[in-house]
Amino acid sequence: MIASPAYITTHLIACSILWASGFVFLKMTAGTMSPIAIAAARGFIAALALAMWFAVIRRSILPQGREWKDWAVLGTLNGWGPNMLTAYALTQVTTGLAALLQAVGPIMVAVLAHLIFVEERLSPRRGLGVFLGFGGMAILIGPAALPGFDGVSLPGAIAMVATAACYSLGSIYVRAIPKAEPLRLALGQQMFSAIGAIAITLVLLGPIALAPVMGNLPPLIALGVLATALPIFLFMRLVRAAGPTRASMTGYLLPVWAALFGYVIFGETLGLREVAGGLVILAGVALVSGRTPLAAAPVKSQGG
Repeated sequence: MIASPAYITTHLIACSILWASGFVFLKMTAGTMSPIAIAAARGFIAALALAMWFAVIRRSILPQGREWKDWAVLGTLNGWGPNMLTAYALTQVTTGLAALLQAVGPIMVAVLAHLIFVEERLSPRRGLGVFLGFGGMAILIGPAALPGFDGVSLPGAIAMVATAACYSLGSIYVRAIPKAEPLRLALGQQMFSAIGAIAITLVLLGPIALAPVMGNLPPLIALGVLATALPIFLFMRLVRAAGPTRASMTGYLLPVWAALFGYVIFGETLGLREVAGGLVILAGVALVSGRTPLAAAPVKSQGG
C-alpha cells in the first residue's frame, strides 16, 4: 500500500482539528473536575467507544502476544500521562498557548528519530529547524522563569512541554513496533490509559473525585470520542503509513485550530510574544519536515 499525498494530507488535517477540539472540551470541564479524574473519564469513554466498534465488527479486545507490552507503554506515553498534563495545563494557560507549546513535539520527534532510525537522519537544514523550534519554546516560556514575571504560568507551560515529550516518545515507539494493526493499537492504548488513570485517581483522590462526571457528561463524551478515540486511530494509521516525523506534523496545524477555537468560543487572544514564539516554533517544524505537511511525499505503508 502506498500512502499518497492526499492520504497524508487528509489524515493530518482531520487529526489536528479533532485534537484541537479536545482543548475546548477540556476547558469546559476545568475547575469542576480534577485533571486526574478528567484523564480517567477521557480514557474510559475513548476505550468504551473503541470496544463498542470492535463488538460491531466482531473482533476480540483481548491483547495477544506482545500487545500487552505495546498497549501498556502507549497507554502511558499517549494516554493517561499527557491527558493529565494537558488537563492541568489548561487550568493555567490559554488553549492557543497550550497548542503552541505542544507544537514543539515534531521537533522532539525529529531528534529522537535521528538517533534511532537511519532513514530519519537530520540534515543541516533540519538541524536548523530543531534549533529554531527550541528557540521558539524559549521565547514562549523563558520569561516565566524570571522573578516577578506576571505572564505565562511556568507550571502550566512545563506541563505542555512534558505533554509534547510524551507524545513524541509514543510516536517513536509506534514506529518501532515490528507489526501492528492501527485500530488495535488505538484500542489498547485507550484501555490501558483508562486503567492507569482510574487507578491513580482512586489511589490519590478516592471515588469522590469521579462524582462530577455525570454533571460534565456531554463535554466528556465529546472529549473521549471525537477528540481522543477517533483521532488516535487516524494518527496510528498515519504513523504506520508515513513515519513518525511526518505524522507529528499534526503539531504544525493544531495551534491554528486551537487558537481559532479559543478565540471564537472563549474570547482568548495571544500576545505579541506568544505569536512571535509560535511562529519561530512553526518555522522550525517546517524546516524539520523538509517540506510542508500538504506536500509530503509518498512512502510505503507499514500496516493498517
